[in-house]
Amino acid sequence: MLSRMGSPGGGDVGEVARRAAGGALAGALATLPMSAVMLVAQRRGAMGSQPPERVTEEALGRAGVDDASEGSQNVAASVAHLAFGAAGGSAFALMRHALGRQGVDLPGPAAVQGSLFGLAVWALSYQGWIPALGILPPADRDRRDRQRSMVAAHLVYGGALGALEAEAERRCWRSDDAG
Repeated sequence: MLSRMGSPGGGDVGEVARRAAGGALAGALATLPMSAVMLVAQRRGAMGSQPPERVTEEALGRAGVDDASEGSQNVAASVAHLAFGAAGGSAFALMRHALGRQGVDLPGPAAVQGSLFGLAVWALSYQGWIPALGILPPADRDRRDRQRSMVAAHLVYGGALGALEAEAERRCWRSDDAG
């Protein structure tokens, strides 16, 4: 009884933890091609400063860390970006699992579902918490080229996340669900 408490869709806590961890890994891995899109956009002059760098700089400043070297800030931004991608991956995997346990079959391939999830993350970030914290202006008032690049990067993140999570589901979780 205790093992079913608090888990999305009713599965046992161990199963939910495994899916969350698998989603986190998929999310961290999906952040890599996303970052490549962002770097290419920056090299083409379409970004200005990278949003993860701006978020990290702001967080460090609010924490009173004003003397961090540029190298340290870059490492912190990279780690934070991977962690954010991992958290998104966990949320995506748990959402898909919970909906599946409730008999909801999401339409389309997992990569398309992931791309839609990536767009939702972009909207919540660039029309939500990032401007609310004063880090960047809302997307409709920010650099158009940066926001086009960030939409593309989030589509890539989501597509990769969906494909990776679906592959993990196919290889790791199906046999668990059948038994």
